[in-house]
Amino acid sequence: MKIIVLSDSHGDTATVQQIAALPADAMFHCGDSELAADHPLLADLHCVRGNCDLDSRLPASLLVKIGDESVFAVHGHEHDVKRSLLTLSYAAAEQQATVALFGHSHLYGAELINGILFVNPGSTTQPRGGREATYAVIETGEKYTVNFYTMQNHLVDQIVLEK
Repeated sequence: MKIIVLSDSHGDTATVQQIAALPADAMFHCGDSELAADHPLLADLHCVRGNCDLDSRLPASLLVKIGDESVFAVHGHEHDVKRSLLTLSYAAAEQQATVALFGHSHLYGAELINGILFVNPGSTTQPRGGREATYAVIETGEKYTVNFYTMQNHLVDQIVLEK
């Protein structure tokens, strides 16, 4: 199963269009797209509302079943993800998620907490911490493989985690 995740595109429609054209079983935008819920570029993406999104039609969170995975997506600002993943881990466990996706910090990363895969794809337009603009590709199977790519589709980092 291949899941593509982007976040914090902040109105950059060209970037969303570029990533949305990639092949995947599912695609998520973890908020701060700054696009309307009915924008054509978001039509095939599972999208949540971020702190910079004005359209209240975007949900604060989503739980989507994709193959064997239950994917919980949020932006992260309501779970204080810049400080800790503790609050988000409680919410993901409550939803019985196997994967939790979030953004907000503009820093990419992936880790396994209590059997749940947590992935932040970074920001596609405004990376922080001296990092490049990124999106994530999650491949599920016997292990989780999370690849982080630049907007030029160059691999920046790969994290492999046992289920």
